[in-house]
Amino acid sequence: MKTHFNTIAKVTLVLTYLVIIAGAVVRMTGSGMGCPDWPKCFGYYIPPTEKIQLEWHANHDYKKGQVIIVDETLQVAKSSFTSSNEFIKTNWDTYTKHDYAVFNPTHTWVEYINRLFGALAGLATLVMAFASLKYWKRNKSITLLSFFTVFAMGFQAWLGKTVVDSNLAPLKITIHMVMALAIVAVMLYIIFKTKQSNTSFTFNIQFKNALIVALALTCIQVVLGTQVREFVDHQIKALGEGNASNWLNDPTTSFYIHRSFSILVVLVNGYLLLLLKKHQLHYKKVYWVFGILLVEIASGIAMANFSFPFGSQTLHLILASILFGIQFYLILEATNAKNKA
Repeated sequence: MKTHFNTIAKVTLVLTYLVIIAGAVVRMTGSGMGCPDWPKCFGYYIPPTEKIQLEWHANHDYKKGQVIIVDETLQVAKSSFTSSNEFIKTNWDTYTKHDYAVFNPTHTWVEYINRLFGALAGLATLVMAFASLKYWKRNKSITLLSFFTVFAMGFQAWLGKTVVDSNLAPLKITIHMVMALAIVAVMLYIIFKTKQSNTSFTFNIQFKNALIVALALTCIQVVLGTQVREFVDHQIKALGEGNASNWLNDPTTSFYIHRSFSILVVLVNGYLLLLLKKHQLHYKKVYWVFGILLVEIASGIAMANFSFPFGSQTLHLILASILFGIQFYLILEATNAKNKA
């Protein structure tokens, strides 16, 4: 039973990471407003593929909630009706949560796929929660945390709605990302507590404390990185997507802190490697951390010095989320180590 539940939890974690990856692709392609309404997309459960589907047509059947674009505004059908030979404004409400009214089929479907992954991950957390009921008598925390994850996913979906309604307000995007990492942390804890591995690690207080510091630095870097991304978003709007070489002109203080802070991150994780070898602790995931960290820094250098090569932003964000997950899991292993140094 434990193995079965642990597998469900791992699948749920993978789906959650797929949502993070899809979100990163959305940001890279600028598709955040591909679906300007929520939870539907232009009023459809399956979004349109052609602009003609969002134009007004005479003698056409419209359903309540259906969206069209008229004079660069979104118009929402008040009720189901058949249009006459002329556009009658009283049949429509102007969408007022934002003034974005552009249809780009690529952006629309990239964002739509992101939402599908989110729905799939949400369904997986629900399955995990019901499967966790078998733990109720022996370990109530597993069941409670599993159901908490369901509510956290719901809250995350609501945050996604506020991001769209705000026309991609930078602060809300940052909160959305931080919430995703919090969900990952809870899932990793559930996986760790329900695994059947007999591997015993050696407890070392220096190593454990260094891990906590390393994770804290990663979280700070994530927040600083989202602030840099907010600045880049403003630059893209002001200078255009084709002017990447100038996106980092006159950057904010956050950029310089984020760049210099990476030196401290490398030093702390390098110290972890030294402790690992000195005390023969066998926490092999530290090597993964250091390898990911080096690629993360390389992708950051590429963005800053080579005009944001294709995929570099997505890779940078994905690696940061994976780095967080591995470091958090290492802390769980180090904290619960059975052998004493």
